[in-house]
Amino acid sequence: MKGYQTNHRGHRAKIKSLCSQNEFPLKDITEKIIASAIEVHSALGPGLLESVYEEALAYEFELRGIYFERQKEIILKYKGRSIGPHRIDFLIERQVILEIKATEGMKKIFEAQTLTYMKAMKKRVGLLINFNVERLKEGIKRLVS
Repeated sequence: MKGYQTNHRGHRAKIKSLCSQNEFPLKDITEKIIASAIEVHSALGPGLLESVYEEALAYEFELRGIYFERQKEIILKYKGRSIGPHRIDFLIERQVILEIKATEGMKKIFEAQTLTYMKAMKKRVGLLINFNVERLKEGIKRLVS
């Protein structure tokens, strides 16, 4: 039954969310993405190349049945004129842009870059995940425009 889950005693309980869809739109999709990223990070740990995490994450999405487009080409425009192609790391379920990093620290330019992609693709939600951290929770940034 939707809206209910079973507790540790086997009783049904109404699910209470700590945040609404207005605060975190597409929360169900972003939670699946984050869970997949945590699984990859738990298995591989920090310190690898971005391409390794990208490959592992794509495989994890396949295993979980999450639809994704990898290295999706987008066309950037300036005043209505195409100024060239660019690529985003992932487009998940045709709705969420996912940019991954494996760098020392999360820089503001990464957020700006992801927001630019969101604007170019007319997407409301983006995730920026840096795998080069001890605890992945510290490397996740949810962006809403």
